[in-house]
Amino acid sequence: MKEKILEKATDMFLNLGFKSVTMDDLATEMGISKKTIYTHFENKTKLVQECTYSLFNQINTGIDFICANDKNPIEELYDIKRFVISHLKDEKSSPQYQLQKYYPKIFANLRKKQYELMQECTIKNIKRGLELGIYRENLNIEFVSRIYISGVASIKDERFFPEGNFSPKELQDYFLEYHLRGIVTPKGRQILNDIINSTHE
Repeated sequence: MKEKILEKATDMFLNLGFKSVTMDDLATEMGISKKTIYTHFENKTKLVQECTYSLFNQINTGIDFICANDKNPIEELYDIKRFVISHLKDEKSSPQYQLQKYYPKIFANLRKKQYELMQECTIKNIKRGLELGIYRENLNIEFVSRIYISGVASIKDERFFPEGNFSPKELQDYFLEYHLRGIVTPKGRQILNDIINSTHE
């Protein structure tokens, strides 16, 4: 039952927001009593914490699986982008904003874990791209990885990209192409163009 509650709560939180969904809403949606929920989660904060960590671990496992496939690094980034978007349900900005505002400790802890995972993943991706000759050899790996991660965070910031101006998917597409065009060699550019053309067909 705990897994079912976790699954349904995560789904509702991502669609409606962490503050918006009450324990009553969750109990009603699942056709169970609030008491049953409290048997597994002592309070809503605990439930939010377990939902966000569970989602993070699922995404982490999925990214590890994609990286283990040994595709070329450009394809790998596109596969990761598609996987993350499918898991975050287009990641509406409201749930993230509510998590940051009402559960700042959980948000900060999650942000730190995400940063560490992305840093490790991005550095590996850049090194492999250099080895294969599809990323420019004069890149400063540390700088490129950090600017990429800060860009991923920035496109989720409502101040820079107000909801309604771009869809989350468009933003991800534009940003990934922008990042890659700055670091690829002519050989890498050909791979990038082929991927972009195949998605537009």
